[in-house]
Amino acid sequence: MITCVVEYVIDPAKTADFERFARRWMELVDRHGGTHHGYFLPSEGASDKALALFSFPSLAAYEVYRTRFGVDPDFVAADRIREDSGCVLRYERTFMRPLLPER
Repeated sequence: MITCVVEYVIDPAKTADFERFARRWMELVDRHGGTHHGYFLPSEGASDKALALFSFPSLAAYEVYRTRFGVDPDFVAADRIREDSGCVLRYERTFMRPLLPER
């Protein structure tokens, strides 16, 4: 399993747009073989940081999901929310390997 951690710098005045963008991507990740663990947004004070975490069974599965970017109409529409609103100023993507509690 791999987990993608996306660190965003957002426009705090456009949090509602970012939430709309985030909800669409949660649906898309879950629909296309991943598990979305949620977006984490500023809750107090002036902050422009947000995080997203989602996992795929493998890097290969993630790459299949990535082939839809710019092609699949649902992916294009989700990205258009970000582009049209300007809610995301920049972002950085990191891949991690989760170490989960033993059960």
